Amino acid sequence: MTSTASTASTASNPGTTARPRLLPLARWTVLPAAVLAGAAAGAGYGVVKTPQYAATSYVLVVPDQKADPAAALGFAQAYGRVATDLAVTGGAQGWAGVPVATLRSSVRAETSPDAPMVSITARSPKPAKAVAMADSVARALVLDSTRIAANTGVRVVEFARATKPTTPVSPSPRLAALVGACAGGLLGGLGLLVRPKRAAVRGAAGDGRRLGAALDAPSARTSDPVAVPAPAAAAQQPEPETV
Repeated sequence: MTSTASTASTASNPGTTARPRLLPLARWTVLPAAVLAGAAAGAGYGVVKTPQYAATSYVLVVPDQKADPAAALGFAQAYGRVATDLAVTGGAQGWAGVPVATLRSSVRAETSPDAPMVSITARSPKPAKAVAMADSVARALVLDSTRIAANTGVRVVEFARATKPTTPVSPSPRLAALVGACAGGLLGGLGLLVRPKRAAVRGAAGDGRRLGAALDAPSARTSDPVAVPAPAAAAQQPEPETV
């Protein structure tokens, strides 16, 4: 009877046996779906994003005959910090043909700890404009250092002009798609790791509630009043006969 009843209940609810098998399959499809979504988003970003080109110009800090050669390295660090300030970019905007705000956001200066050299890199969607901005900031830095050379004992000279770039430095659509796929796979994997933990917590909470209900059931049964049978009537003893 029991096996027949269980078979009948299973037949009436066919989803009870198919659901446990389908849930793991549906859960693991999240990872490839996240990878594909990330790759599509990265490729779209690479196609829509405007390519950026970078050009670099180099200047060298040289000491005068009476100055300490070691001072040139310290002044190179100082000139690298002020290369993108308003005092320098304000004079370079006329040669570059762009506003000061564009110069300050598109130009970066870097120094070397071993040599008194400053590299000035400019980024722009147009290769020729990137070259013009890098050379203009380097030229302005040379002119500013010449005006105060008598006080500092060093001067900045142009070491190498920027060359016109031929390839963009921004990521290509293929590279952007690869990065997006990696990011999507990472997020999908994290989602798979988090969801089972939540399910386990919910299962543990349900087990705790069922255990508590099972423990409360015997106490509820023992608290019910139990009918105690009345003591049987004592048999009447025959009275002793009087003589």
